[in-house]
Amino acid sequence: MSITLQQLNISYLPLSESDIWNKHVQFEQGGHYHIKASSGSGKSTLIHCMYGIQKKYTGDILYNDKNLSQFTTDELCEWRARQISVVFQDLKLFEDAAAFENIEIKRQQTNYYPTEKTETFANQLNISHTLKRPIRTLSYGERQRVAIVRALMQPFDILLLDEPFSHLDNENRLIASSLILEECKKRNASIIHTDLEDDDYFPYIQKLQL
Repeated sequence: MSITLQQLNISYLPLSESDIWNKHVQFEQGGHYHIKASSGSGKSTLIHCMYGIQKKYTGDILYNDKNLSQFTTDELCEWRARQISVVFQDLKLFEDAAAFENIEIKRQQTNYYPTEKTETFANQLNISHTLKRPIRTLSYGERQRVAIVRALMQPFDILLLDEPFSHLDNENRLIASSLILEECKKRNASIIHTDLEDDDYFPYIQKLQL
């Protein structure tokens, strides 16, 4: 699945130096892209636009040449369940539910992986001890890893990552990025990763400035 941004514009953002805003940008199937963005330049807004929850923009977002603004509610739900996954900067986890429950809610939508895969991923990311604990009791770094596991439990052609490693030390960043890369290679999925700084966690084919 390819993604095309055509003259995407948010009225309240400073757009003059951007490689994204007000430009024609093509993200190819299976490609890995890094979007560097300073605070306030709109990286979370961009992710929200591409995921279809921010609709106050001008321009077009095309998925395989179909305009996101023309998706019906049913099409949007099916697309989010089967073709696009996301790790939000604010994570959007259920605070009073256990980590396992947050992951299981997503997994049950498609049954892409069996329940046992949650434990496998949690072990890989060093958070298996958190699975029975409410999200509100976890550190932010642990919460980020729960959100990463949740995102990987569904099928997808595109993975959106909004500062997914901001509260992880370098060792855990490397572990998490390796797992993400392994899963994306299996699916020939695109990675679109926004962050405040440059990084080399994925073999990017293009780096952009927001």
